[in-house]
Amino acid sequence: MKRLVWIAMIGAVLALAGCNTVEGVGMDIADSASAVRGWIGY
Repeated sequence: MKRLVWIAMIGAVLALAGCNTVEGVGMDIADSASAVRGWIGY
Protein backbone atom coordinates (compact mmCIF):
# COMPACT_ATOMS: atom_id res chain seq x y z
CA MET A 1 0.00 0.00 0.00
CA LYS A 2 2.80 2.39 0.89
CA ARG A 3 4.46 1.69 -2.45
CA LEU A 4 1.25 2.54 -4.32
CA VAL A 5 1.05 5.88 -2.51
CA TRP A 6 4.63 6.68 -3.53
CA ILE A 7 3.96 5.77 -7.14
CA ALA A 8 0.84 7.96 -7.16
CA MET A 9 2.74 10.90 -5.65
CA ILE A 10 5.56 10.57 -8.18
CA GLY A 11 3.02 10.43 -11.01
CA ALA A 12 1.28 13.55 -9.72
CA VAL A 13 4.58 15.44 -9.46
CA LEU A 14 5.57 14.43 -12.99
CA ALA A 15 2.18 15.48 -14.36
CA LEU A 16 2.47 18.83 -12.62
CA ALA A 17 6.02 19.28 -13.91
CA GLY A 18 4.85 18.58 -17.45
CA CYS A 19 2.32 21.42 -17.21
CA ASN A 20 4.75 23.69 -15.30
CA THR A 21 2.08 25.11 -12.96
CA VAL A 22 -1.17 24.26 -11.23
CA GLU A 23 -2.84 26.72 -13.60
CA GLY A 24 -1.38 24.77 -16.52
CA VAL A 25 -2.95 21.57 -15.19
CA GLY A 26 -6.31 23.33 -14.99
CA MET A 27 -5.96 24.64 -18.53
CA ASP A 28 -5.09 21.15 -19.80
CA ILE A 29 -8.19 19.71 -18.13
CA ALA A 30 -10.38 22.50 -19.54
CA ASP A 31 -8.97 22.00 -23.05
CA SER A 32 -9.59 18.26 -22.83
CA ALA A 33 -13.17 18.85 -21.70
CA SER A 34 -13.73 21.23 -24.61
CA ALA A 35 -12.41 18.64 -27.05
CA VAL A 36 -14.74 15.96 -25.67
CA ARG A 37 -17.65 18.41 -25.79
CA GLY A 38 -16.86 18.97 -29.47
CA TRP A 39 -16.93 15.23 -30.15
CA ILE A 40 -20.32 14.89 -28.45
CA GLY A 41 -21.71 17.92 -30.26
CA TYR A 42 -22.64 20.24 -27.37
